[in-house]
Amino acid sequence: MTATENPTGTATATGETVPETGAAGTLLAYGRNRLERARGGELGSMPAVAGLVVLVIFFAIVQNGFLSLYNIANLVTQAAPIIVLAMGLIFVLLLGEIDLSAGTASGVCAALMAVMIVRHSLPWYVAVLAAIVTGAVLGFLIGWLRAKVRIPSFVVTLAAFLSFQGIVLMQVGKAGSISLPDQAAKPIITLEGYNNNLMPLWLGWVMLAVVAGGYALVKLRIAVSRRSAGLEAEPALVTFAKTLLMLILGAVFVYLLGENRAIQQNAFFNNLKIEGIPWVVLLLIVLTVGLTFLLSRTRYGRHVYAVGGNDEASRRAGIRVDRIRISVFVICSTLAAVAGVVQASQLESVASNFGAGNTLLLAVGAAVIGGTSLFGGRGRIMDAVWGGLVVAVIQNGMGDLIKGANSQAWQWIVTGLVLLLAAGFDATSRRVGRGDSH
Repeated sequence: MTATENPTGTATATGETVPETGAAGTLLAYGRNRLERARGGELGSMPAVAGLVVLVIFFAIVQNGFLSLYNIANLVTQAAPIIVLAMGLIFVLLLGEIDLSAGTASGVCAALMAVMIVRHSLPWYVAVLAAIVTGAVLGFLIGWLRAKVRIPSFVVTLAAFLSFQGIVLMQVGKAGSISLPDQAAKPIITLEGYNNNLMPLWLGWVMLAVVAGGYALVKLRIAVSRRSAGLEAEPALVTFAKTLLMLILGAVFVYLLGENRAIQQNAFFNNLKIEGIPWVVLLLIVLTVGLTFLLSRTRYGRHVYAVGGNDEASRRAGIRVDRIRISVFVICSTLAAVAGVVQASQLESVASNFGAGNTLLLAVGAAVIGGTSLFGGRGRIMDAVWGGLVVAVIQNGMGDLIKGANSQAWQWIVTGLVLLLAAGFDATSRRVGRGDSH
């Protein structure tokens, strides 16, 4: 049997989409169907969303400044590189593989970008393009070794992790870090809102309208397509409710970040206005929409889910499994390069340990916490967004809640426990889906 993705974006247990029983298109039938899926282990991102809400409420109660305007913007920029890296890892995890080198690959690409800008005085766009192309090449090499030489992904990416870390050390040199100059790298560091280079308020409202309107149109189109095929579809009222909720939350977000948040940070900024949405939010939206379309609405995406469910059955069905396997590593490392650029814009420098340490762990944690299965065949791009926000909230909240030498220790402990809980949900739901009680 193969695992494919049905039109709603979830993986089914067989190569066919089985219509649901009951009055299709009604709220009652839809609710019953969703409940049965949850009982069968298809929880999706629901645990991550629920956990995010609980964490935000908790930290808002115990910390006075957690929901301050400055900290809200800080949470977004803090989560951005984790989310982008997790998006790439989801492609690999969908095949039941792992890429331990994604973090250090982002370091190699970011260091290359910094060297080209600072030491060779090349234009920023040339450096960014070179970094992204380098990421794609690194991913191709890893994927080729996995698919053609048959080296287990754990081994080949562990070797790449160590090698890439050495390459970063060589690129950075004895100085220990490379600072990105304000003028030469301004378009890069603008991503995170450097020097108040933020999105105009009007553009934030336009972005919200486009995203909400596009979401509603796509969902309605999918519903019409499914009904014409005699399949259960999401009722229009549910789509309307989701779109309305998106508009309300988005409007609150745009409005709050449109207020001046400089005065809430320090009296030194009394005469400076910091208002607007960081440009990195637009990048996240573009990546989320584009990659979601790739996985859910293209033949390539269906093949990825199929190979993740059963590669041998997929091979017999005529799918070029090796090409799919190589391609997911290319996508992962390419997005790792993008994540490296985003993180460099946040730090305004590239250090010798860039991409090492907790970078990979947080990204894998974000993907799994968001709902992507470690066993392959199940996951969505939105999992990276929800999981990345959960990780960022924990890191940010625990860092301010617990002061002193043990602050970082508790961040790691809590993040690890949340990841363990998410992995437990994944394993349990997999057993329930198979009907295995042992």
